[in-house]
Amino acid sequence: MKNIVVAIDFSQITPEIMTQAETLAQAFQSKLWLIHIAEPEPDFVGFKTGPQPKRDHWAEEFRKEHKQIQDLAEELRQKGLDTVALLTQGSTVETILAEAKKLAADLIIVGSHGRSGIEKFFMGSVSEGILKDALCPVLVIPASSRSPEN
Repeated sequence: MKNIVVAIDFSQITPEIMTQAETLAQAFQSKLWLIHIAEPEPDFVGFKTGPQPKRDHWAEEFRKEHKQIQDLAEELRQKGLDTVALLTQGSTVETILAEAKKLAADLIIVGSHGRSGIEKFFMGSVSEGILKDALCPVLVIPASSRSPEN
């Protein structure tokens, strides 16, 4: 297993995803590709750029997310793991799958938030979308994996 793509959303399940990714990368001497997908701001799509305060807000969010993913990658590099951090923009499922294909991923690691019912209907499920169309194995870390009582 040479390449592991690790999808990060900076939610409460991120530490567990990182733990699993680290364990597998150490066991298989794999390269980790941490990826965070920033959803495009609807006003920025096309020719409209939006008002300056809104552009400033999104620029600050991207800088913050870039620093977060770089910090996660640096922690793993300090532990001797070959790690690259990627921050990109696009539709989450499609972008993760495209990057995994481009990087010749042997495994994709994602988290599941455990959404159901109406919330799942409106928000969808990233993990299900990836499972459905991935060209390689997918490891889904459930939100409940953080503690056995859940």
